[in-house]
Amino acid sequence: MDPSIALLTIFVLAVFTGYEVVSKVSSTLHTPLMSGANAIHGIILVGAVIVAGQADGAGELIVGLVAVVLATLNLVGGFVVTDRMLEMFRAKKAPQQVEAGGAE
Repeated sequence: MDPSIALLTIFVLAVFTGYEVVSKVSSTLHTPLMSGANAIHGIILVGAVIVAGQADGAGELIVGLVAVVLATLNLVGGFVVTDRMLEMFRAKKAPQQVEAGGAE
């Protein structure tokens, strides 16, 4: 069996499995899952930096740098989404009332 076919099969199965798992999660669990996902994205970013640092040719360096950029965007986006989700659970501040009256 061709190794590329086996890798493609694993990738397709991982995509389907990931979609099914994430789509079945209730909204109350999304914030803890995003925190765990951010940790994984950080590990992916470290791996991308290591791969880019050990590149031998220009093509490998370009692919490594693209991986670093995409991993960084993924990590930052995860933190932005987590912050927005946590903002929904914070108590709203009461607006400060302006005292009625004129200049003295």
